[in-house]
Amino acid sequence: MSLLVASGLSLSHGPKVLFDGAGFSVGPQDRIGLLGANGTGKSTLLRILAGEVTPDAGALTWRRGTRVGYLPQDVAALPAGSVIESVLAAVPGRASLQERLQAAEDGLQAATEAEAQLELAEALADLHEQLDHFEERFGTHRAERLLTGLGFSLAELSKPCSALSGGWKMRAALAGLLLQDPDLLLLDEPTNHLDIPTLTWFDQFLRGSRRALILVSHDREFLDRQVNKVLSLELEGVRAYSGGVTAYRAWRVEEEARLTASAKKQQDKREQLEGFIERFGAKATKAAQAKSKQKLLDKMETVETLEERATVRFRFAEAPRSGREVLRLTGLAKAFGPRTVYRDLSATVARGDRIGVIGPNGAGKSTLLKLAAGTLAPDRGTVKPGHGVVMGYYAQHLLEPGGVTAGSLDPKSTVLETLWALAPDKGEAWVRSIAGGFLFTGDDVQKQIRVLSGGERARVALAKLLLVPANLLLLDEPTNHLDLDSSEALIEALRGFPGTLLFVSHNRTFVNALATVIWEVKDGAILPCPGNLDDWLYHQKQLEEAAGGAGPEDGGRGGTTAAGEPGRDRKRAEAEARNQRYRREKPLRDVLTKVEARIAALEAVAREASEAMADPAIYQDFAQARPLIEQKAAAERELSGLYGEWEKVAGQLEDTAEA
Repeated sequence: MSLLVASGLSLSHGPKVLFDGAGFSVGPQDRIGLLGANGTGKSTLLRILAGEVTPDAGALTWRRGTRVGYLPQDVAALPAGSVIESVLAAVPGRASLQERLQAAEDGLQAATEAEAQLELAEALADLHEQLDHFEERFGTHRAERLLTGLGFSLAELSKPCSALSGGWKMRAALAGLLLQDPDLLLLDEPTNHLDIPTLTWFDQFLRGSRRALILVSHDREFLDRQVNKVLSLELEGVRAYSGGVTAYRAWRVEEEARLTASAKKQQDKREQLEGFIERFGAKATKAAQAKSKQKLLDKMETVETLEERATVRFRFAEAPRSGREVLRLTGLAKAFGPRTVYRDLSATVARGDRIGVIGPNGAGKSTLLKLAAGTLAPDRGTVKPGHGVVMGYYAQHLLEPGGVTAGSLDPKSTVLETLWALAPDKGEAWVRSIAGGFLFTGDDVQKQIRVLSGGERARVALAKLLLVPANLLLLDEPTNHLDLDSSEALIEALRGFPGTLLFVSHNRTFVNALATVIWEVKDGAILPCPGNLDDWLYHQKQLEEAAGGAGPEDGGRGGTTAAGEPGRDRKRAEAEARNQRYRREKPLRDVLTKVEARIAALEAVAREASEAMADPAIYQDFAQARPLIEQKAAAERELSGLYGEWEKVAGQLEDTAEA
């Protein structure tokens, strides 16, 4: 029996229709990925299921006794008390059980008759058994395990909830939700405030759960690992699909191709019938046939093709080539009051590097990018951009407190004013065309930044990066407020970006697609690891196995020695192993990058020559064709050698990684 059957759901906000007769069901073990562009109603649908929003029409039919847990994107408040008390309070029934237990104990003490004493003693034993069972499922030990898995230290569990930042409040709320162990989890972007180690733990925890869930996320890899069904909010309505997100996307493309082919076939048939009717309808000998054809035409149903929703599509502008050394950080120190983030940090970013910065929340990832961007001054040390470097910075918090800084947005400016200020020499039509590429059309460009949604602000910030061609991009959580389509459009644009990237992201799809080096920020230092996030995770697993270290429950954060002291030797070995691997692989990766760039250039030359030679007019004048033929042949000869060189270097790199 289904946990939930939704039927005929309809909801409108003014003239905007979010749902019109939508229906779907959720089974006891369905793990559903909820897809849709920003503004299509994903969060609203979760709020309907959580009972926070009432639809205009329709019904929700729940299986009796179904328990639902809902995590919104933004947690407004937590129960009063410490972190551990707040999480324990998330499970109802504890106070009632304890009150009944106390009442039974008081009654037993006051009872004088043997029969009453026996009855109360039996009730007391039953209540103790219930409380033991409650503690086993929803007690302090499990709450502590969930909280430490989500990044809290044991010392922080007694901290008052009122002292937590927004991101840590969300983690505490998530721990309370997981402690409840509801039959259906409703999770709206639960990974937005999770760092990579915590995300790894959470990913494993969710995959080990047998409960049903409905999940909204902009991380395709995370979705594919978690879900076995898709609900997608499309222009034609809510579509259901059994399978993962990647499989759904492929099916959607196939469906579009099939419908387009059917529509074309039908249109050809329609034109054939109309041609016959027009040609022979007035002739007596063909009138009966023409009438029959007209009946066929009238009965023909129109094949509806899929209507494509507008999505963000862009590419970064060409920028001047920078020097070989793009950024040098020397002896940086930075502290905020008593908390020291960096004491003596030194690092270098080379041209073409694509560096993903990871680490626990609070380790200093955003601080590192702010120091690099020059929006935050170091207490000591220097930040020196290289020759010819033009920097673009995307700030995590787009509306920074304390005024407008680089990478942030002015809440009082309109979309048009924000973009036009970066290109004052351009006309309004040109600026509007840039805005249109980020889905701001018509009067939308006159909206003030402060009234925009999080996703809309993110698109404005990305549009700003296009207006000043940069060869070094500093990106701090650029996918946080983007939907899945926009996030993947950004990945594709950055794949083609010819410059240097230094970015922070918790989105595994984003990091795996773009990073060639991982910088782990840990204990005020940078530990480099060549490769993407999967390479880093594999390397962590090898180190843990070699050291007999942490298992999956602590998310790979590192263990302690048998005596309980932090594994300092393991940390040193880890850092040294990464540094050695990085030093071994860096020259080979540099060669591989150059070879790949040359291959791409030559393939473009060969392709352009082939396209030009496809023009029949070329062959009327061999003098025009000959240079193209020679150009294509020369490119293909050089490519043949480069392909072999690429395979050789790639093999050497693989051997080095395994050494």
